[in-house]
Formats: sequence, structure tokens, C-alpha cells
Amino acid sequence: MTLLILTGLRREARILAAPGHLVLTGGGDAVALEAAAERGAAAARGVISIGIAGALAPGLAPGDWVVGRAVREAARETGTDSAWADRLLGRLPGAVVGTVLGRDTMVAEAAEKAALHAATGALAVDMESHVAARVAARHGLPLAVARVVSDAAGRSLPPAARVGMRPDGGTDLPAVLRALAAAPWQLPALIRTGWEAERAFRALLRGHRRAGAGLAARFPSP
Repeated sequence: MTLLILTGLRREARILAAPGHLVLTGGGDAVALEAAAERGAAAARGVISIGIAGALAPGLAPGDWVVGRAVREAARETGTDSAWADRLLGRLPGAVVGTVLGRDTMVAEAAEKAALHAATGALAVDMESHVAARVAARHGLPLAVARVVSDAAGRSLPPAARVGMRPDGGTDLPAVLRALAAAPWQLPALIRTGWEAERAFRALLRGHRRAGAGLAARFPSP
């Protein structure tokens, strides 16, 4: 039996790879990710959405951990496994706990982040947690969510940062360069976004190491 891990990027997948883990990258393609997760769920003992995320709540900074008590998707809310969430909180010092919002599209504007936080109360947003919640619910599997903040709630991502993810979770460098050439003024914001993302990736790596062979090495049996 495996732990089914849903994340967004290939770099995240490399960090999270471990024996007994089936790591799937979404790359912003929720339909393909859900289809792959459906195939992997038959042999899974649990589902976890883990990786970087955008903050919705003020006060969260790049590198901060958010552990989900629930996943919100539009008007639907799915609770996570409480014992699993508690174990994650115990292994991630300084982590905050609350609702995580799942969306099919990137939330890049500070104004939209503020509106979503006001409407849902969610602390962070990503593009995989709602898929993980749907798959876990259909198969009766325990669910966990642990996300590292990459961009703060008050930060809008520059246009070049919004086009850099390929559907396989890799980096589309030509698209980034084209966007930068079309609007060179965004270079300082793009560099800042890259530094903040690097801080999040390092936090993800430290958290993974701190917990041993994966952040949920002893997840609950279904």
C-alpha cells in the first residue's frame, strides 16, 4: 500500500519522493491530475496534498507552513483526518492550522486573495488540494493537507511568473522569457518572486527531512 501524494511541480515531487510514495504532479491541469490520482487510489492508504501555496490570510510569510483542517472548493468543504493533521502540526514547528482553498486556476492578484480570504476564511490556496479531497472522499481514504507559503497575501505575482508552469509540472522557461521581453519592467518583481519561492522550497525540504521518510510516514490506516 502506498501514500498518494499530490503536488504541483516537478521540483516538489523530487523533494517528496520516497519509498512507498506515489507522487503525482498537477502542473495546473486538474483534470489530468484527478485522472492519475484515481488510478493510484486503488493501492493507496492515504492521500496528502503537499507543496507550495499562495497565502490568503495576512501575516503569513514565504516559508510558513499551513496544515489543513479542511479543504474548501467553491461551496463544498471536506474535512481532513484530524489525527493526521495533529501529527503534521507536531512535526512542523510554527505551522498554523485552518482551511485551505483549492482552485483550478492560479490566484495571482493581491485583491483576489483578499476577496477569497474574506469569502471563505481560508488561509492559503493551491491547485491540488481540492483534487486530493475529491479522490479521498470517493475512495474512503484519509486526507491530509500541508502547504508552504510561497507568496504572501499582499503580493501580486508578475505576469512572467504566471506563465512559467508546464502541464507536467516543469518550468516553461521560453514562456517566462517571452513575457519578460514583452514587459521588462517586471524583472524586479520576478526576481523577488523567485527568491520567495526558493524560501518556500527550502522550507519544504527541511520539513520533509524533519519528519523522516516523508511528512506522513505513519499516516492512519483507512
